[in-house]
Amino acid sequence: MPSDRPAEVGIVLYPGAQMAAVLGLTDLLSVADRLAREKHPFGASPLLRISHWQKAAQEETPVRVFDTISGEEGKPTVLILPPTLGDPVSRETAALYADWLRNSHGSGITLASVCAGALVLGETGVLANRTVTTHWAYGELLRTRFPDVGGVETDRLIIDDGDIITAGGVMAWTDLGLKLVDRFLGPTVMIETARYLLLDPPGREQCYYSVFAPRLTHGDTAVLKVQHWLQATDAKDTNLAALAAHAGLEERTFLRRFQKATGLTTTEYIQRLRVGKAQELLQFSRLPIDQIAWEVGYADPGAFRKVFTRIVGLTPNEFRRRFRA
Repeated sequence: MPSDRPAEVGIVLYPGAQMAAVLGLTDLLSVADRLAREKHPFGASPLLRISHWQKAAQEETPVRVFDTISGEEGKPTVLILPPTLGDPVSRETAALYADWLRNSHGSGITLASVCAGALVLGETGVLANRTVTTHWAYGELLRTRFPDVGGVETDRLIIDDGDIITAGGVMAWTDLGLKLVDRFLGPTVMIETARYLLLDPPGREQCYYSVFAPRLTHGDTAVLKVQHWLQATDAKDTNLAALAAHAGLEERTFLRRFQKATGLTTTEYIQRLRVGKAQELLQFSRLPIDQIAWEVGYADPGAFRKVFTRIVGLTPNEFRRRFRA
């Protein structure tokens, strides 16, 4: 909430940072500041300060290259690592920012990332033993680069851990921006900002939009053979004996190796394959939901609805209304 000094949100312009997100966050936060000042009884002084930080070739650490309040000292309250639309930033490039970000965090600055910005944040080491999110397409890369991360939950759009905030996909910068408005200016201003900019207020989840991307680079050829078979047959035959036989393994050994390789039990894996097929049918066909349940391998439509809702976060009807082509 407002204090003597406005909260400062710094946005880091690392190589490849998406400028649409940088400028969009700047605009969103500026709108929120204006709406808050219109309500504030103590004058029109800024309540939020927005800055951009960039590392020049001759500089050891990033410096302010844009500031909505010029000529004032101070340090950011939050530093945001925005998304990138190109290839994820390399570890070598991210390492150039690691000490600065780590020291900033140590001095009390909250660190936040959007989408692939989590790969920059990971180089600092501050994500060790933390549960974080990123775009679902980068989840496996984040786990591989930083095995000490506590957990990567790509179904979630925002994970607010107080001093570390991670946001999911490319456009999740809107959700992060509203989260920060709520934190610094309160829920009333946050809702008014969302309404003014025609944004959904917090409450949606990334699992509404993600598609199942199975791990296929684990190196276990027996498990990979079963994965390809399940994909080719739409996971119609899920009998454990058949799966183990297809892998050429004893059942207990197969179950252990499958979960180690894929990160999921066979039941969870098959459910996600079936739900992914159901999402496609809900979007691009007019089939009744009960028939879709049958098409993807569920004799009981009620069981299908429960599994679908648990994985996607929406009922089949809600998903069809939101995403139908």
